[in-house]
Amino acid sequence: MQSITKTYRASFREKGSKFIGFLFPVETTEQFESRLSDIKSDYPDATHHCYGWRMDPNDLGEFAQDDGEPAGTAGLPILNQLKSYDMVNSGCVVVRYYGGTNLGKSGLIRAYGEAAKRCLEQASFSKLIPTRNFRVIYPYSQQSKIDQLKHTFDLKEIDSQYLEKITLKLACRLKQADTFWQEIQNIEHHGIEVKKGEASYVTLASTD
Repeated sequence: MQSITKTYRASFREKGSKFIGFLFPVETTEQFESRLSDIKSDYPDATHHCYGWRMDPNDLGEFAQDDGEPAGTAGLPILNQLKSYDMVNSGCVVVRYYGGTNLGKSGLIRAYGEAAKRCLEQASFSKLIPTRNFRVIYPYSQQSKIDQLKHTFDLKEIDSQYLEKITLKLACRLKQADTFWQEIQNIEHHGIEVKKGEASYVTLASTD
């Protein structure tokens, strides 16, 4: 899965109608509704404001809205473009100004999909890796055992505290999390404490 960190815009005309697409990062429906409201405020006289979104890499949700266009001709083509790029935590709104010529259902599907695609073709992406968080507390004398786990599993250190004991918050790839949990429980008798945390994700560097 992948996402973005900024907004992308693209526009084109089809038989007199103008289509303006906006692709932007969002993590909650509230954030999306706020961005949608802003776009509607910027283009209050547009004929339609259609959209699709996909959110939450650990419990994927998605939604499409045709906003008055024939069912399945606007929001779904936008959503399908997001899916084709394996996007998550992303929303796309396409504004249409009607140009006086009906495009037909197939024409609408192509046009709304094209507007979303043009935004995606501009974008730089960040890869999202689903993870499970763990909190590990251990004495300094057991550092070598923790280092061995770090070499065995794909772990990312999110937070650390070095006091009387060491406390680490680690993110483990979700597909490795159950095995990691079993392995670290096997060494708890060495004074190592571990607590399984919430599902989350980490973001890798952007790529073009």
